[in-house]
Amino acid sequence: MSIPLVIAVVLVVFLGALTRTTFGFGEAVVSMPLLTLLPVHLHTSVSLVGLVGLTVAFLTVTTGWRHIHRRALIPLVLAALVGIPFGLIMVTVVPTKVVTGVLGIALMAYGIYSLIRHFFAYTETKDRLHHPLWGLLFGFASGVFGSAYNFNGVPVAVYGSLRGWHPNNFRSTMQAYFFISGTLIVTGQAISGMWNMNVFALYLFSLPAMVAGIVVGTLLHRNIPTVKFQRYVFLLIASLGLVLFVKSAF
Repeated sequence: MSIPLVIAVVLVVFLGALTRTTFGFGEAVVSMPLLTLLPVHLHTSVSLVGLVGLTVAFLTVTTGWRHIHRRALIPLVLAALVGIPFGLIMVTVVPTKVVTGVLGIALMAYGIYSLIRHFFAYTETKDRLHHPLWGLLFGFASGVFGSAYNFNGVPVAVYGSLRGWHPNNFRSTMQAYFFISGTLIVTGQAISGMWNMNVFALYLFSLPAMVAGIVVGTLLHRNIPTVKFQRYVFLLIASLGLVLFVKSAF
């Protein structure tokens, strides 16, 4: 591997860790498209993103475990476990471009609606999906899209925003979920033989960038007011939807 390539990968890892730590999600959708632009094997990219995501989740959970929404986390995790095999089946049946495009359109629609809905109502009302079945539904969707296309964070992020979680609860619960699901994903990648020496080399080179992304992201998270945080989350969801849609089209 050349030095410019390593530097480019490290910068991508920094951006992914920064996004994940600041908002609680979005790392894979930010990192994977950028890594595909580099001369890095797909399996190496997927494995690297998996290891980085697991590391960021672990470090974030250890500092914010008090804010984890445990009652919401349990059904999300259980349903995700059920959804994982369905995702593995779907990836062999449905073309990736079709699913990515539909998911991108849905995310853009939800993000834009959430940003502008206060213009169409005299009073702002928050949707709060307290019934456990909603957690099971979004957790199942996360397991499906996570195992099939590595988009496990987006459904949980939509669920958290619909529940109106406080930024601390949102970020910590997301990281706890990522830590549990990430452990399963990374284990599966190791068993399937996706790991190689390039993965470990790039992971070690990226450790300082990960730490820097976590530190900067934590500072940004603490200084973003609750109302603005929610708007930024909606904007990020819409932006990620646009990225997925463009990726599916071209």
